[in-house]
Amino acid sequence: MRTALIVDDSAVIRKVARRILETANLQVSDAEDGETALALCMAEMPDVILLDWTMPKMDGYEFLKALRASPGGGQPKVLFCTTENDVGAIARALHGGADEYIMKPFDRDILMTKLEQVGLGREAHAA
Repeated sequence: MRTALIVDDSAVIRKVARRILETANLQVSDAEDGETALALCMAEMPDVILLDWTMPKMDGYEFLKALRASPGGGQPKVLFCTTENDVGAIARALHGGADEYIMKPFDRDILMTKLEQVGLGREAHAA
């Protein structure tokens, strides 16, 4: 079974994203900050990461740089998730190693489309 990690300081976003990803037949874990997420990735690298930009302790961009520099850190597909509509911030995230981005708020259709765009959506549509 493919795995997903949700990294967001909002408990509501983590809960909504978890429900969507679980219906896509993904085994889901979550973290409320980048430090915790990085520790989870070092223990077991997920297939996909839904990553918030603004978080305490370690923000999404810092996490992304640390993830991509770590052993196996180039493997997960990273969906950068933000309320930022600043083209510069989005470009920075994509240049920093994100595979795609999602604007908040998002719904199941948007998330499934993005998963498909990074090559992880086929299982989701079979669910």
